[in-house]
Amino acid sequence: MGKILIISGTNRQEALSPFIANTYWQLAKEVGLEAEVIDLRKLPHDFINTALYDNSGEDPAFNIFRDKMLAAEKYVFIIPEYNGSFPGVLKAFIDGLAFPDTFTGKKSALVGVSAGNLGSSHAMSHLTDILNYCGTHVLARKPRLISISSYLQDGKLIHEPYINQLRKQVKELKVF
Repeated sequence: MGKILIISGTNRQEALSPFIANTYWQLAKEVGLEAEVIDLRKLPHDFINTALYDNSGEDPAFNIFRDKMLAAEKYVFIIPEYNGSFPGVLKAFIDGLAFPDTFTGKKSALVGVSAGNLGSSHAMSHLTDILNYCGTHVLARKPRLISISSYLQDGKLIHEPYINQLRKQVKELKVF
């Protein structure tokens, strides 16, 4: 099995999603999966102007991410909820990737993260629609981690029910 990319779906510097992405990475390693975290906080600041649309494939700094996404077989998107959907930077990131080759026939899992009680359910629904349009199969189990800041301590997820939900998804993703 090839590498799984875990995408922390925001570029907000104080975001909590990278902590969940790192927890997911650790759980993937525990079941023998080769995984890597893609942190959207590390995207080139001007990629919207240099890597999208007519400039697709032209930005060497963005192409590092583009090439990793193209080579991966499976993806995990850690999706924070912003304004009832997922962050615009995640959509712009997807728009900068090679279409349709990045996603066609590949598999993906989604994890919703929110400060409130919706657990990013609308965001996961929106992203599922986009991924399906791009030809990606999306795993049915979609953990919703609500009130996430209550369950992190020193940058680590400490809530066993959430860890168990992620562990179940990792195991399903391995055979998906």
